[in-house]
Amino acid sequence: MIFLLLLNLTFSETLQAAVRAKDISNIQGMQTKKLIGYGLVIGLDGSGDTRRSMVSLQTATNMLRRFGISLPKEPMQLRNIAAVMITANLPAFMPTGSMIDVQVSSMGDAKSLEGGTLVLSPLVDTGGALFAHAQGAVSVGGYNIESIGGDRIRKNFTLAGRIPNGATLVRSSEITSLPDSALFLTLNSPDFTTAVKLATAINTTLNNQIAGAMNAVQVRVAIPVQYQTRVAEFISLIENTEVEPDVPARVVVNERTGTVIVGENVTISPVAIAHGNLRIEVKNSPIVSQPAPFSQGKTTVVPNTQTTVSDTSGKMLAFDASANIKDVARVLNALGVTPRDLVAIFQALKEAGALKAELVIM
Repeated sequence: MIFLLLLNLTFSETLQAAVRAKDISNIQGMQTKKLIGYGLVIGLDGSGDTRRSMVSLQTATNMLRRFGISLPKEPMQLRNIAAVMITANLPAFMPTGSMIDVQVSSMGDAKSLEGGTLVLSPLVDTGGALFAHAQGAVSVGGYNIESIGGDRIRKNFTLAGRIPNGATLVRSSEITSLPDSALFLTLNSPDFTTAVKLATAINTTLNNQIAGAMNAVQVRVAIPVQYQTRVAEFISLIENTEVEPDVPARVVVNERTGTVIVGENVTISPVAIAHGNLRIEVKNSPIVSQPAPFSQGKTTVVPNTQTTVSDTSGKMLAFDASANIKDVARVLNALGVTPRDLVAIFQALKEAGALKAELVIM
């Protein structure tokens, strides 16, 4: 198990780096549309759906009948086809005839999609409108090998794959034009301070009071007259505007894995912490009991269990009014705590009111 522990890192006394506006926000109305479809992957080397998966067999039967092929009433024995769901993201401004990548995922009991080819399949939006047709060879980037003896060798996950440029648009994106009066930037993480900083950075960069924070999420940016015929150029300037986002004081704890992530602005009030370890070690070594010669006894195995309990002396270290996470890391590392111990320590600090941060438990 891999533990991610930021407390073991060395924190430098540098200011927070500025980021681009495009890295912390999106332009409202230019979101990606989700497409979905259903189809068949053919050409599998015996790793497709079994006869228990009626969806793929019924789809293959219907497809063959459309080509004028008559089939017997008995179920077909096909192991080289697999029923799949197809998903794709349609970016804004994509015209008809453009090509986009698609993701193909098995929905039956197939063992692998390796070497398969997706048959021509329609892709629709949530309203059922047809936007694209998908077809092509599936790339899984791995393999799944099973021997007759039950041995199995697998690399990556072979029941899902991609088809680069596998879908051709038959209908353009619904978003085809740029706004002409104002842009609305939506922050990925709502924060009033960051929204105000972003508006201030835009006004400073363009030397014009055109941006203002509407709330913790949206920033309105008016398009100046000189850029109304060059909106794409104006959007590029806005996207590359640098701002220092405000980071809330937050500690994120994952109790299942022992992961502890501590934010930069986390501080601790003056407090003392005692930490001790109770260790219980159980050893079980079997002893073979052999019967006497010419007796009717049987050889038996008797377990020999040894239990050792050790309680190490607890340490107590004091926190001063820490200015940053560097001081928190120094004191907690001096205790020699493990990631799972940190989970309990931070919960206790929050309960005591000494942790000046939001505690998020996943």
